[in-house]
Amino acid sequence: MSARWTAAIGAAIIAFSAIFVKLSHASDSTAAIFRCFDASLILVPLAWAEQRRFGPRPWRARRAGLAAGVFFAADLVMWDRAITDVGAGLATVLANVQVILVPLVAWALLREAPGRRVLAALGPVLLGVLLISGVLVHGAYGTAPLAGAALGAGAGLAYVGALLLLRHGGADLSRPVAPLAEMTASATVVAALIGIVLGDARFVPVWPGAAWLALLAVGSQVIGWLAITRSLPRLPAATTSLLLMIQPIGSLLLGALLLGERPSASQLLGVALLLGAVVYATRPAGPVSGTGPAPRPGSAGRPRDRPRHRRGGRLRR
Repeated sequence: MSARWTAAIGAAIIAFSAIFVKLSHASDSTAAIFRCFDASLILVPLAWAEQRRFGPRPWRARRAGLAAGVFFAADLVMWDRAITDVGAGLATVLANVQVILVPLVAWALLREAPGRRVLAALGPVLLGVLLISGVLVHGAYGTAPLAGAALGAGAGLAYVGALLLLRHGGADLSRPVAPLAEMTASATVVAALIGIVLGDARFVPVWPGAAWLALLAVGSQVIGWLAITRSLPRLPAATTSLLLMIQPIGSLLLGALLLGERPSASQLLGVALLLGAVVYATRPAGPVSGTGPAPRPGSAGRPRDRPRHRRGGRLRR
């Protein structure tokens, strides 16, 4: 199967993430805990086999992966709550602000100047978030659209921390499983601690909700992420930016079809502005030769595989 089809299938699988969370009726922390725990049961043995084949990774890289799990757990808990407040589709769209935030945070912390397209996309992104939140108009969809918008954007910011930590660890493209396994295992522990503090953690599986969370873990966290991490680094940047849209648009459509979610006209306008700005910011400014920036968390191949400045985004969830 071609890298393009593999990435598209992975993105389509991940589009179901918010749907599975909502169908599980689990608390915010519980959904995060079981998503990561169930996935770790598969990813950790795969990472062990990967290590036996390629040798151990340096502690610096492993430390970055484990630290990324702290931000990833916070991201998941906030995102799960946003799903309750503003719906599965809109919460997923909102969380994709991380595509714009990654280069901005890298600018602030790593002094990597963002491109002009990223800066130009900031205005439409902020306007899109405001429209989705319902601040500018009445009749927005969701039980608490303003809180959901804030949590969705906060989840995107936490996700930026996870991405930058994994990137700082310098994970090898030939070993995509280990960084994901380390982040997922670490996030399991942190999500459990967050759940204990918030008082909403449930550590005993309750059916049928546990089955939906198992599907979330196996489908999104394992199959979807691995399909994406293995394929997108081998695709042109223009193709990458378009594939980014499969997951949020898919979640929006699935929310409408399966959950009966009906965002207002102004919220849909906000979705169009936000996603349009993401496409604009992540598309290359001119002709692109070779492959685009590695979109997976922490990917950093050999020097000849890395562009001077990575402007591509990451598929969400």
